[in-house]
Amino acid sequence: MGGLANIAIDGPAGAGKSTVAKLVAERLSYIYIDTGAMYRAVTLQALMDKIDMNDAINLTRTAETVDLALRVDGGGNTCVFLNGMDVTSQIRSPQVSNNVSLVSRIPGVRRKMTQLQKEMGAGGGVVMEGRDIGTQVLPDAEMKFFLTASVEERARRRCAELMQRGFTETYAEVYEDIARRDDIDSKRTVAPLKPAVDAEVIDCTGMTVEQVVGVIVARVSGRSG
Repeated sequence: MGGLANIAIDGPAGAGKSTVAKLVAERLSYIYIDTGAMYRAVTLQALMDKIDMNDAINLTRTAETVDLALRVDGGGNTCVFLNGMDVTSQIRSPQVSNNVSLVSRIPGVRRKMTQLQKEMGAGGGVVMEGRDIGTQVLPDAEMKFFLTASVEERARRRCAELMQRGFTETYAEVYEDIARRDDIDSKRTVAPLKPAVDAEVIDCTGMTVEQVVGVIVARVSGRSG
């Protein structure tokens, strides 16, 4: 696997990174790693422990002590295990979504998660998605992409996703949350959300998932061909 490229896919909340990255990995027979799920798992643990979202010391301690594992089930879906419990559904709740940017801005949390993510990508052949993959986690990744879309479109997509999962957030609530997360993610002092200088920016507004996947797979195939 050492000869395979690493693919970094970054972008703001609701840009479709997880769906696109998973499909790209399937097409290329690469390993898919959802780094956002790792931050969400830490956030879930912090919420369960009733830790203040401004308490950097205890949030860092949580990130350093929880047992996190990403496992692929029989259907090819990535499942997230927190201290041995499958929390794949719980980490997608609105409560976790509303707090994950606050947790992920903590330098100690990012340091620990980045360490784990670098280890995951050390062998090559991974499609890793998040906010700072191309800039911090895998700065030497052979292929880098930054997906973006209008806040309106991202809010519509996230609303549809939440409805499928049984949550009842309104469009206005989701729009406000995405705009707030954009602000926090872009202004944090450690690893702010921004495209890597060598990343291809893809504006997904008006594009289907299949179209975005097609662009990335074509770029990767062209490089290897």
